[in-house]
Amino acid sequence: MKIVLLESLSVNSDILHSYVTELKSQGHTFESFERSEDTATLINEAKDADIVILANMPLKGEVIRACPNLKFIDVAFTGVDHIDIAAAKEKGIAVSNASGYSNDSVAELTLGMILMLLRNVRQVDQRAREGLTKEGFIGNELKGKTVGIIGTGAIGMTTARLCKAFGCKIIAYNGFSHKADTELIKYLPLKEMLEQSDIVALHCPLTEQSRNLINKETISYMKKEAILINAARGPVVNSQDLADALNNGKIRAAGIDVFETEPPLDKNHPLLHSKNTLVTPHVAFATGESMEKRAKIVFENIQSWLKGEQLNKII
Repeated sequence: MKIVLLESLSVNSDILHSYVTELKSQGHTFESFERSEDTATLINEAKDADIVILANMPLKGEVIRACPNLKFIDVAFTGVDHIDIAAAKEKGIAVSNASGYSNDSVAELTLGMILMLLRNVRQVDQRAREGLTKEGFIGNELKGKTVGIIGTGAIGMTTARLCKAFGCKIIAYNGFSHKADTELIKYLPLKEMLEQSDIVALHCPLTEQSRNLINKETISYMKKEAILINAARGPVVNSQDLADALNNGKIRAAGIDVFETEPPLDKNHPLLHSKNTLVTPHVAFATGESMEKRAKIVFENIQSWLKGEQLNKII
């Protein structure tokens, strides 16, 4: 089998070498390339591949259809909305993801954003640098707050447990899979959940059901002092509606790690200029520990698929 890595897995060369050496010892070939979003370049790199590995770079149907030998797409990421799944289905190509590698890293950044926004860390940092005091910036504690979670898969559940450890009440939206209440989480309809939440954390995949879920109408249900965190996918939120709500004081603050497109962002993006907004360039998943977990899952996916036992199956 010819295996092609289309972008870096962000692990050190020794770790990557150990996985590649095992594949080569089994008679497979391996090539790696720098990330590119140029269609012609990707076709040239992948045209003879039986297996391609990529993380969050787009893989268009045009590329997939131009690879006659392609049998398996190994996605080193949790979400797969950047892959043309319809084209893969059309060609009978198996697709797996790396589910589980970033549960802790995403939940921890979510918690970090919540704490920074509650305690006005960016503002008081600036005041200290300017030789000023905390005047006008008294923060709030996380303890006792109600945290509403949209998307209670592995990442959402990890966030729930972390917030519970801080003494929070946890509620969640019941509209995706209609899960039963547990000792940790009470499930509610969206409007009721948003009305009750002091903090809303988004951890759902991007689907037609979740696209634009947070918009002018749903934001209107939220408390004026509420904080929104998006560590899910950018299009779950209508960015202009959220920016308008922040600028007009409809909600208190937002922490945003994901956008409609991958960074670098248009410098005029509304959430780069809205009030009380903490932004990061899609880094929630990116820790040294999570990258090593991801690489392990990616190569386990390949070894299992080669044996006819597909793990982390998308299609």
